[in-house]
Amino acid sequence: MKIDLSGVLSTVVQRPCSHFDERPDEADISLLVIHNISLPAGQFGTPFVDELFMGGINCNAHPSFSDLKNLRVSAHCFIKRTGNVLQYVPFNKRAWHAGLSEFEGHAACNNFSIGIELEGTDTTPYTLMQYNALAVLSKSIMQRYPKITPSRIVGHCDIAPGRKTDPGSSFNWQLFLNMLEQSS
Repeated sequence: MKIDLSGVLSTVVQRPCSHFDERPDEADISLLVIHNISLPAGQFGTPFVDELFMGGINCNAHPSFSDLKNLRVSAHCFIKRTGNVLQYVPFNKRAWHAGLSEFEGHAACNNFSIGIELEGTDTTPYTLMQYNALAVLSKSIMQRYPKITPSRIVGHCDIAPGRKTDPGSSFNWQLFLNMLEQSS
């Protein structure tokens, strides 16, 4: 996967999103955060994650969506169960994925991180296709933003403990890190 100078992946589908802004310091991109999402919870292949990140979700489409009303969130990329990658926000811009967060004493992780969402739940195993796509994508990100190293790839749970649990116990960190190393 090739990332151009503006932080856009040239080989994946780009989705229109207005839920982002400028980073305080574009040169400080130094953390990769892995998340999970499914809408409704536990249902895969629906259009709702895409609609949420693009700001057009119908909150009346499912009873669990009522708490999403007026929510403005995004991720840089979303990896579907099939391994297909969608990009919503260029990596050079600040996506709104981490919320209240802190890493190694630095608050507001959105300022210096890239957020990747996996279609899934904390307890449903991710697909091999997702791990493959995540490893290739992560390697490309690390090449383009060398401050991101394997020790600076974390789960949402690591930067927002007590508030977030994703990517959850179903995420196989060892498998992912082995795949990341092999893609070198």
